[in-house]
Amino acid sequence: MPAIRRFRYFAAGAAATAAALALAACSSSSSPPSSGSTSSQPVTITFWTWLDTGQAQKLADQFTQSHPNIKVKVVNAGSSAAEYTKLDTALKAGKGGPDIAQIEYFALPQYVLSKEVANLDAYGAESLKSAYSASAWTGVAINGGVYGYPQDTGPMAMFYRTDLFKQAGIASPPATWAQFATDAATLHQKLPKTYIANMDPGDPGTATSLMWQAGATPFQTSGTSDVALNLSQSGVQQWATLWSGLLKNHLVATDAGWTTSWWAGMSAGKYATWITGAWAPAPLASNAASSAGKWAVAPMPQWTVGANVTANNGGSSDAVMIDSPYKAQAAEFGAWLNSSTAGATALNTMGLFPATNALLNSSSFLTAKVPMIGSQQGNKVLAASAAAVASGWQYLPFQVYANSVYADTVGQNITGATSLTSGLSAWQQRIASYGQAQGFTINTGS
Repeated sequence: MPAIRRFRYFAAGAAATAAALALAACSSSSSPPSSGSTSSQPVTITFWTWLDTGQAQKLADQFTQSHPNIKVKVVNAGSSAAEYTKLDTALKAGKGGPDIAQIEYFALPQYVLSKEVANLDAYGAESLKSAYSASAWTGVAINGGVYGYPQDTGPMAMFYRTDLFKQAGIASPPATWAQFATDAATLHQKLPKTYIANMDPGDPGTATSLMWQAGATPFQTSGTSDVALNLSQSGVQQWATLWSGLLKNHLVATDAGWTTSWWAGMSAGKYATWITGAWAPAPLASNAASSAGKWAVAPMPQWTVGANVTANNGGSSDAVMIDSPYKAQAAEFGAWLNSSTAGATALNTMGLFPATNALLNSSSFLTAKVPMIGSQQGNKVLAASAAAVASGWQYLPFQVYANSVYADTVGQNITGATSLTSGLSAWQQRIASYGQAQGFTINTGS
């Protein structure tokens, strides 16, 4: 199966994590409210995640210190699609699965509609709504229920190379997409080996997030079976027109992302910007360390002068499996892990961009030095982006499949540097056919 997208990489030293845990443990902030009554008998729950197993287990053990009847076994089940494959197999077999699992926002609706994850309203999750950013909560509030605890988010911003912009004579990062296109031509003319950005033919996540930022809502689900699918919306076409022009004029690269050569390009200055989620500094530090200090971050370019709109790219939740015999205990752990000071602080130290308002608004977070960005207080820009995520976006209840065929449709136009419109049409046809075969009613009208 083609890559759904090249997944972000999290890395942090064990010493840094231990320091964060110690700091969080001394915090005066209160713990989240109880997720419901839990048994007085000791139980062991299993948590599937793609966090570093050692660091996550230390964090889980800290939870057990204050919840001695709940032990947590952390299992790294692979990232995203790899985990979902294992999860689907376990759910089908009715055994071998986790009690709680890390599931990305784009994939969560699929598990909700198939009734494989528990509605956490029964365990007090609704009381935690105000603890999270609005966009994070939207990712788990589905069909009138709450089906996960937000773990991290990916508000989009523009990470850019200050050295390359200076060499090309560009005084400031583009504030609009029109200026972005102009700067793309200037930059490539002055620096022929540099492109303003890379457009990965196998990355639907970035593409759909850019459509989202343009005001598009191409995927909408009503109830459990009615799906509106429209990739000819004006916001989608705005995105397609802009990037088709950049492709036609060879002003953006079309390399496969998250490869060794792609990271080498990041280090060497092949790409002047990386328009992506706020989690980007951690993988940059791990894979393009030689470019440290040459990066800065700015808000996303806007379609309208003076606007302030962005979208999410990435982010995940922790969902409780509906057939777990320990749902209350798993919910208790999920609430603590993601909304307590200890949990949220440690997750951020591991490289996850925070989902909680307390951390997003804290002076220690806002003024912290961000790896790769030098002296800029980048978290201030990123926190502002988190508050500017447009509302109204939905993922398909079979987004995992839709993402898997992006490379075979839109991706072909990217590779061939041709208009994206025909690729979008082909993608919509593939998505619609699959949805109909799964029993959904698909409306492809306006």
